[in-house]
Amino acid sequence: MSAKAVTVVALMRAKPGKEADLRQELLALVPITHKEPGCLNYDLHVDPQNPAAFCFHENWTSKQHLDDHLARPHLQAFLAKAGGLLAEPPQILLYEKIG
Repeated sequence: MSAKAVTVVALMRAKPGKEADLRQELLALVPITHKEPGCLNYDLHVDPQNPAAFCFHENWTSKQHLDDHLARPHLQAFLAKAGGLLAEPPQILLYEKIG
């Protein structure tokens, strides 16, 4: 059986006053992650009505590639800083394409 592609929607909200810091940290992840094996897209979005609300839309060729991404040093370094930047834990949603 072949591996199924996986889509991730990761929602994050900055602590008050930390919007620019979180934005900078998240933007720094984009070019590094685009080069990772299995990364089809890794797109960062911000809510135009709420500069504290961010969303990653990601597509990976397999769950294993996503798991590998989550273990990489640049992501682990971000997660170590995230507590000081995020108002709440990120909401991570996983999907499989069906159509």
